[in-house]
Amino acid sequence: MTTIGETARRISTAEVTVEPIVYVVDDDRLMREMLSSLFRSIGLRVRLFESAQEILQFELEDAPSCLVLDIRMPRLSGFDLQAELAKSNIRIPVIFLTGHGDVSTSVRAMKAGAVDFLTKPFHEQEMLDAVTAALECDQKQRDEERSHLDLQDRFALLSDRERQIMALVTGGLMNKQVASKIGLAQQTVKIHRGNLMRKMSAKSLADLVLMAENLGIRGREKEQS
Repeated sequence: MTTIGETARRISTAEVTVEPIVYVVDDDRLMREMLSSLFRSIGLRVRLFESAQEILQFELEDAPSCLVLDIRMPRLSGFDLQAELAKSNIRIPVIFLTGHGDVSTSVRAMKAGAVDFLTKPFHEQEMLDAVTAALECDQKQRDEERSHLDLQDRFALLSDRERQIMALVTGGLMNKQVASKIGLAQQTVKIHRGNLMRKMSAKSLADLVLMAENLGIRGREKEQS
């Protein structure tokens, strides 16, 4: 298990453009204050809520984040809140807390998509490890989404012919085969291929194949023509 100091260093050296934030939802004021003090001790930003209704009225920041969520609360439970966030397509790593931990509850929490499940009382380092892992998970997800959007933007720069050739060459055809298939001169195919490699910032064919896989267009030249 890592120490509190090591956890703080992991957070501070993470490559993020916006400081991460932890949202705490618990109807127990003392628990909220304790968690706030714990997270702030390693330099994390914290936002506290005493009910599910309160956070549902709040606009979450566009920053790496996680949700430390009590399961048993008045009116809307932690599971109810998680379901509401999912309906709104808000994907945020959730760490469930409960003072009445049992196997069935923990199984339900994990099936609902929680990244961790802690029973009160918990060790401080246990909580910090869970939050650090959740923030890293959210950062990774954000990086992947940003990378995919950038890939889509580059793909949008290609002409219809370049998209067609990209699909064919990443599907395993050589320039000569592509030329024969679509009725172009081999030299023309080479020119188009060079242009699309440049526009896609692909350093190799293997790099381009991976991009085509991520875009879902590998070998589907008919949809690109």
